[in-house]
Amino acid sequence: MKTIDELLAEGVEGKRVFVRADLNVPLADGKITDDGRIRAVLPAVKALADGGAKVIVASHLGRPKGAPDPVFSLLPAAERLAELLGKPVAFAQDTVGPAAHDAVDGLEPGQVAVIENLRFNAGETSKDDTERGEFADQLAALADVYVGDGFGAVHRKHASVYDLPARLPHYAGYLIATEVGVLKKLTDEVKRPYVVALGGAKVSDKLAVIDQLLGKADRLLIGGGMAYTFLKAQGHEVGISLLQKDQIPAVKEYIKRAEDNGVELVLPVDVLVSPDFPDLKTKAPANPTTVAADAIPADQEGLDIGPETRKLYASKLADAGTVFWNGPMGVFEHPDYAEGTKAVAQALLDSPAFTVVGGGDSAAAVRLLGFDENAFGHISTGGGASLEYLEGKTLPGLAALED
Repeated sequence: MKTIDELLAEGVEGKRVFVRADLNVPLADGKITDDGRIRAVLPAVKALADGGAKVIVASHLGRPKGAPDPVFSLLPAAERLAELLGKPVAFAQDTVGPAAHDAVDGLEPGQVAVIENLRFNAGETSKDDTERGEFADQLAALADVYVGDGFGAVHRKHASVYDLPARLPHYAGYLIATEVGVLKKLTDEVKRPYVVALGGAKVSDKLAVIDQLLGKADRLLIGGGMAYTFLKAQGHEVGISLLQKDQIPAVKEYIKRAEDNGVELVLPVDVLVSPDFPDLKTKAPANPTTVAADAIPADQEGLDIGPETRKLYASKLADAGTVFWNGPMGVFEHPDYAEGTKAVAQALLDSPAFTVVGGGDSAAAVRLLGFDENAFGHISTGGGASLEYLEGKTLPGLAALED
């Protein structure tokens, strides 16, 4: 695929360059709580603006229902982008309507505009090729060139990700080039031992990647809510912990395959439990109890890995050559259940391995818990995209950037 450096070498002075970014940032009361994804696209936007391009930044945010919804407006992201760039950024209050055209027509070389949430138009996410194509045609009318740099969306067959590049000269941005390079190190150029730490709520979200990793990884560490389905599959009581009963047969099969393939599958040996889920708004003390992983009381819920498991997982990461981590070890948003996730993050920093934090909640946790994100080998901006790449799937947004 052609890169943004090739585009810049060709010259972008006066050209309208459409940058498909991922500005899908978390918001609380209209305020951005983590601007990592905005900062990730900044190098591409700045380079294009410095080259004299008229830069049109587009993204989705949240899951609006194909119509405008002020809750999901990109205005806060546009304002933050302006702060990071250190110069004004125009904002269009629609995607392909008069406001978008006025904003683009008003750009001088080196200036930047953000158009409103792409998912305010039903054509963006439509499963109908014709409807999606019509929206892509409208987006193409705004620009001369396309730069794909929204890695967090490349696993979606959406108009701005998949259909639009076919209508314009297209290039990969810095972020996508970096992300793909990193993922190749996790698939084609692995330094061993290769250790994968998986957490998060649902085991069903990770089954496909576990399936692939059982033939590639040397060690799998399981935490978070998904761990309780594994513990249940081993015949243990898990109380009122998060459990996907329908996934138990698949998990049993994976436990056996790990043993057959010589993959070390490591599960919690102790957990923090409570009869009540913690209040994440007030963060009132939760007073959890630590119990053995095979002795969870019937009326208790597992909410984090325990101190012995933290030590165990740190020891399993200490000699790694490559580490991929996706998913928190517990309810990290509450201080009483953040220690497991902290321990894994710290173990990655202490390890000499090439370390990759696989986006999503893991990346948010790294920042929320106060770690220096530059100390990790790479923090991905796309949890879902990273997992699907590791599953061996063809990602529509990457395929569309190929020549």
